[in-house]
Amino acid sequence: MRAVLMAGGSGTRLRPLTCELPKPMVPILNRPIAEHIINLLKRNNITEIITTLHYLPDVIQDYFQDGSDFGVKMKYSVEEDQPLGTAGSVKNIAELLDDTFLVISGDSITDFDLNAAIEFHKSKQSKATIILTRVQNPIDFGVVITDKEQRIQRFLEKPSTSEVFSDTVNIGTYILEPEVLQYIKENEESDFSQDLFPLLLAENEPIYGYIAEGYWCDVGHLEVYREAQYDALHGKVKLDFAYEEKKQGLWVGSNTYIDATAKIQSPTMIGHNCRIGPNVIIEGETIIGDNVTIGGGTQIKRSIIWNGVMIGEEAQLTACTIARGTRIERRAQVAEAAVIGQLSTVGEEAQINNGVRVWPSKRIESGAILNINLIWGSTAQRNLFGQRGVSGLANIDITPEFAVKLGAAYGSTLKPGSMVMVSRDQRSVSRMVSRSIIGGLMSVGVHIQNLQATAIPIARTMTSRLGVVGGIHVRIHPDRPDFLLIEFFDSKGINLSKAKEKKIEGAYFKEDLRRVGIQDIGIISYPANILDTYRNTFEAKLNVEAVRNSSSKIVIDYVYGVSGAILPDFLTKFGCDAVVLNASLRQAALSTQERETLLYQLGQVVEALKGNLGVQVSANGEQFILVDEGGIPIRGEQLTALMVNTILTANPRGTIVVPVHASSAVEQIVRRHDGKIKRTKANPTALMEASQSIPNVVLGGSGDMGFIFPYLHPGFDAMFSIAKLLEMLTIQERSLAQIRAVLPKICHKSTTVRCPWKIKGALMRNFIETHSTEDLELIDGVKIISHHNDNWVLILPDAGEPLVHLYANSEDREWVEQSLKSYRQQVQQFIEQEQGTIISV
Repeated sequence: MRAVLMAGGSGTRLRPLTCELPKPMVPILNRPIAEHIINLLKRNNITEIITTLHYLPDVIQDYFQDGSDFGVKMKYSVEEDQPLGTAGSVKNIAELLDDTFLVISGDSITDFDLNAAIEFHKSKQSKATIILTRVQNPIDFGVVITDKEQRIQRFLEKPSTSEVFSDTVNIGTYILEPEVLQYIKENEESDFSQDLFPLLLAENEPIYGYIAEGYWCDVGHLEVYREAQYDALHGKVKLDFAYEEKKQGLWVGSNTYIDATAKIQSPTMIGHNCRIGPNVIIEGETIIGDNVTIGGGTQIKRSIIWNGVMIGEEAQLTACTIARGTRIERRAQVAEAAVIGQLSTVGEEAQINNGVRVWPSKRIESGAILNINLIWGSTAQRNLFGQRGVSGLANIDITPEFAVKLGAAYGSTLKPGSMVMVSRDQRSVSRMVSRSIIGGLMSVGVHIQNLQATAIPIARTMTSRLGVVGGIHVRIHPDRPDFLLIEFFDSKGINLSKAKEKKIEGAYFKEDLRRVGIQDIGIISYPANILDTYRNTFEAKLNVEAVRNSSSKIVIDYVYGVSGAILPDFLTKFGCDAVVLNASLRQAALSTQERETLLYQLGQVVEALKGNLGVQVSANGEQFILVDEGGIPIRGEQLTALMVNTILTANPRGTIVVPVHASSAVEQIVRRHDGKIKRTKANPTALMEASQSIPNVVLGGSGDMGFIFPYLHPGFDAMFSIAKLLEMLTIQERSLAQIRAVLPKICHKSTTVRCPWKIKGALMRNFIETHSTEDLELIDGVKIISHHNDNWVLILPDAGEPLVHLYANSEDREWVEQSLKSYRQQVQQFIEQEQGTIISV
């Protein structure tokens, strides 16, 4: 007799276990479900098996091949295009089925007596016999009702509660005569339960139900998957075990080492070639696959661990499922019902909370706390906030459901009834996310002042004027066009301090979210006259007459990311000729190459129009690149120096605030003007706070981040910077090219090295210990300085990525090149040395 093993299912409800594995290959007691089915067929003297495949067919074929290693003969039928359904796939192999045959599902565990069912089928001279079983809750199955002779009278697929008329259900195993296949159309999708059997019933063909005794479990979802394993360990189902039973309830494979101090309770299964370290505690109902390593002091309770898993010291696993090749690092915790997909990594002291599912090949960073499923993104970070707010891949990391929870977490750190301002750029994805954040805020009783699509400098200006306790702005990330950036302001419009960010992170990760009654849900308001308020503030801080008398011609490129048409209106009002390029909105942010092309075109337009200058505005109104009258771009460190020179010429003895990595050209310019300089950490919050708190600051920021005029508002503002530059150029009667010609000639270069998170601290300590204290500045990272000149090297760990940035600064280009090369080698050698130490431990 031949059997048809139906193994084409994808097992959607078992994901992430089935993301890269067909459902019949999911292991029960370290053997695939399909192998247990084959063993059942073999025990019932059925050794010729035809397997129908669709989802990831190569995995099954590679494992079983011709079946000889399993004591059977196997053939395969692969549905290449679209699935034909249970009956259609059997019709597809009709020429191989010329006698009574059995169809069996490849995704359930059972020990039914198939020979008894076959004898019943033959005794009744049935054309089709459905093997049935009784279950307590038949809602998820096809219900079948039979008469006293066991002839089937009625079918009902997955009934509702009110429709349940029997507890006898179809388990997906049938005994059929070849002639019933004539009722199935070729190459059309057809199902046994929904199509063939009702048709046989209507044709009055003899169709019977055989109620089997024994164990049956449809491994339909993750909870049932674990329960089936526990049942098998306790002997509730007859399965062939792959390992020797060393003592009652303890099965151990060959070449497995268990330390004498380890404590293992029964029932437990441990596979071949495993290593169980000292003081490990393994509680009963645990299944451990082949080639698994478990570090000392680890505690495992009722967990399913697949082949090739590595578990570090002192980890804690409770009733979870860990798929093939996953690495659980030292002191990590995986809670009940969590599932980690294959080839993932759970970092040191990371915590995976109850019921969380992690898709394959993901990395949970050290110390991260994961409360939600990690599906599309590649990494779960231990911190929400990076260098400048919360960022991630748009609609992958930063999703509507993430944004709702983030809004609720922020709102939960505020008093009920507080007012928060929310704004965004003009893109649809930012609108989606900002609305989700608003929903989260309202749910915790926070009221909203919704500025909608607004340039971020305008939002910062309005924060203090609206009397809100804080603000949120959502936009495309200035440096990564596929990322979103969510920034949080305080009541002054300054980015939140690290302490307040930690409070939001704590509420988010601990899910310490407040919920209010219907009467206390937040209210949304839409402030009026926003542009007028900003325009008046802008105009009050500008020498309007100087700009008006300049008769300047300026070309403004908005690079399809409209940040408001305020500046051209101003300039026109003040008598300037403003030519605007690319001011329409494009939903997808431009790539770096596209922006460079537009910058080149901007230079050509400035030259052709004989303009005074051109400017490319980006980052939703925060950042800009200048183009001089000759069409040559001015950006980065050169832009920083030019702005400092221009502003200090008008404000001698003023104070300048720049990030720690800005070039020493700034110091030289400040010395020329008898001014002062304050260097801060390399993040926007530090620059904003210093610009507000230090007396007599006339300019803050840098060419890469934007510029701050603290008397206007506390944030970066490209629009005001351009207007102020026009004012200065008019008063000083200079052009951009003339100013650039007198700037200090400084060589300033940088490079980046990848550095694992766990090594960053040791790397910084190494540089501090190997250099004299007098030669160090520790504002941010480690800066190695020379007291004889402005030469320095800065080793700066990245706040949001496993990277270290190296900067070198000098008037001597050769010194910069040699220093960068030398320190890069030192960093790489140290990382390699530390990684070797970690591996050897």
